[in-house]
Amino acid sequence: MREILSPAELVAAADGDAKVLWAGQGLKAGNRAWYAGDAVAVVAPELSRHDRIVVSGPLDDVVPLVRDVMGIVGPAYRPFGDETLIRGVVERVPELSLRATFGWMEIDEAPVETVTARWFADDAGVAELLEEASPTSYAWPGQAGVSRWAGIEDSEPESSADRAETGGTQRGRLLSVAADAWSAPEVGFIAGVATLPAARGRGLSRQVCAFVTAELVKRHGRVGLMVDGRNETAIGLYRKLGYRYHPVGAAHL
Repeated sequence: MREILSPAELVAAADGDAKVLWAGQGLKAGNRAWYAGDAVAVVAPELSRHDRIVVSGPLDDVVPLVRDVMGIVGPAYRPFGDETLIRGVVERVPELSLRATFGWMEIDEAPVETVTARWFADDAGVAELLEEASPTSYAWPGQAGVSRWAGIEDSEPESSADRAETGGTQRGRLLSVAADAWSAPEVGFIAGVATLPAARGRGLSRQVCAFVTAELVKRHGRVGLMVDGRNETAIGLYRKLGYRYHPVGAAHL
């Protein structure tokens, strides 16, 4: 097992696996990576709210690498990767059990959509929307790794009193939002997608996700997100934007 010491070396070892590059986070403080044979493992603390060991490569090489890396970082880290690979690791490492299966979706071309979404200068109102629309969201305002929020607000014009009080900057009620969160230099990441229940069915989430996706593709070249594998509505929305679905899994001690 050898440690990967530079982002360029990680790009080479990842062999195009966006999940590995996302986990690397540019090998900032706390993120480390190793390879052995044709396998690579990236340690990512507090990545999308969990301590993860993101793995890729042939099972015969991944299993001993996972054992070695867990010996370094401890039992709190969850092996994460393609579902078939993680199931194989669990079968060969009796201490591990399958924690969850879900979907990783990615895209490398900006969607061609007409949108009214925009980046917000601050996150005012986002927490209130999430509390109503998506209280189990992983991304929240002020959370480490959550960089900025975009969305669509109610287009109802401000009152004259509001304009006088705020200098014309009063924001309408937020209807739909999404965050640029835990993005890596090579892979942007979307989280916190939510729309108020009363505003659903109007294509607002599609507009917000199309806007954020296009912005992150321009900056990072590729964009990923995670989705509940049973949420056919969300998966269908992302597929229409051009995202590709990959089943993934996570294990734990």
